[in-house]
Amino acid sequence: MSDTIQHDEQQRQDEQIVQQGVHNFSAEEEWVKPDRPILLEQLEWFKDQKLGLMMHWGTYSQLGIVESWALSDVDEEWSRDSVDWDYDAEELKQQYFDLNKTFNPLRFEPERWANLAAEGGFKYLIFTTKHHDGFCMWDTKTTDYKITGAQTPFHTHKYADVCKHLFNAFRDKGMAIAAYFSKADWHTPTYWASGMERSNPTWRGPSYNPQDYPELWEQFVQFTHEQIIELLTDYGRIDVLWLDAGWVCKESRVSQDIRLGEVVERAREKQPWLLSADRTVGGPYENIITPEQTIPNEAMNVPWESCITMGTSFSFRYEDKYKSTRQLVHILMEVVAKGGNLALNVGPQPDGRIPEGAIVRIKELGAWMETYGEAVYGTRICAPYFTQRCAFTRKEDTVYCTYLYPSEESEVTDHIFIPYLEKVTNIQLVGTDQNVAFHSDEAGLHVKLPTSEVGGNAPIAHVFRMTAF
Repeated sequence: MSDTIQHDEQQRQDEQIVQQGVHNFSAEEEWVKPDRPILLEQLEWFKDQKLGLMMHWGTYSQLGIVESWALSDVDEEWSRDSVDWDYDAEELKQQYFDLNKTFNPLRFEPERWANLAAEGGFKYLIFTTKHHDGFCMWDTKTTDYKITGAQTPFHTHKYADVCKHLFNAFRDKGMAIAAYFSKADWHTPTYWASGMERSNPTWRGPSYNPQDYPELWEQFVQFTHEQIIELLTDYGRIDVLWLDAGWVCKESRVSQDIRLGEVVERAREKQPWLLSADRTVGGPYENIITPEQTIPNEAMNVPWESCITMGTSFSFRYEDKYKSTRQLVHILMEVVAKGGNLALNVGPQPDGRIPEGAIVRIKELGAWMETYGEAVYGTRICAPYFTQRCAFTRKEDTVYCTYLYPSEESEVTDHIFIPYLEKVTNIQLVGTDQNVAFHSDEAGLHVKLPTSEVGGNAPIAHVFRMTAF
């Protein structure tokens, strides 16, 4: 292996490794195909979108620590690693829950967020309406622990109902809405109930066994149903109900049956197209499989979406380090070539602005997509899918090969090898629409780049449009 190739491969590995997060993801064989035509049609729509903007935003942004997880004692080792002051665990939890009293994002401008997302080429928004900490980013009637609650200084602001204004702004730009909603709620006294077993130390699940306290559990179930129905009744068209906290399910080691099917079917009476992403649970309400901070090793033929952070954290982190635009494009193309969508996460600042580093990356990604998006949007998988350097996608008789350069120091020669074995009659270079010379053999295609493309700093990728049979 030449020094240049070895350097390129090491650079690719350094950039592409994305560590798996808190959650694993369901296997392809656990996916259950819906039997309703409207849901099947909606799933095809979903697979066309390819790029979603995920946003974790709540009171925790003020501290620059991971969202919610510091509240869970069993997750202390990893979730409190950024808490760099002395603390008592119970005092920490109370301080965290009191963050609503200082959350005042006066520089929040939903239209600016939506404009930026549209410029970045995003097709839908996944927004945290409520994380595990129970703080609601909409004007719910179920609790005062909310962005419009009297204790939250932002409650008198014209944009106080964050979900309402954000959803409307994104829809006005033609983007769809996925409502992230945690099935767990560590603030409500019907889930973490004081004085119950396991209340100290806390874990992710309820502080009691629902089978031992069925009336208390039923109160939590009704609370959860009411919140979901509120979001799916009063906040316009929602395309995906994106459900987190996979341990809240009937099959959990402490059975936590919230009768999800009952509430989803109620919601579908109002929004029959609604997709449900009951992540990591499997079954009929996990319409979309959601890998977190990872990309599956192989292509999957079911609807899936990798949620991956632009920086190092889902929540806002002070002085975060953002992935390069090259790395973001390479991640996107690997995900799309393997049949998925990329939900690229950005954590907004506590003052309501998008971090400047994220703005730069979003605009650069959008500029790349403006030229090469035809190889992304509306495509489907195409063997050999992804081969480190080559990401393949297809639209009917057109096959795209996105040839990836690991770094700008990568060598750009006039000869490119594409390991595609089907018959090809014509190849064009996307962005120039020039026909390029090529020949084929038993190994694949040998493409000759135009002289104008050879040498100098390597681009993020060369994208080839191939007429295939």
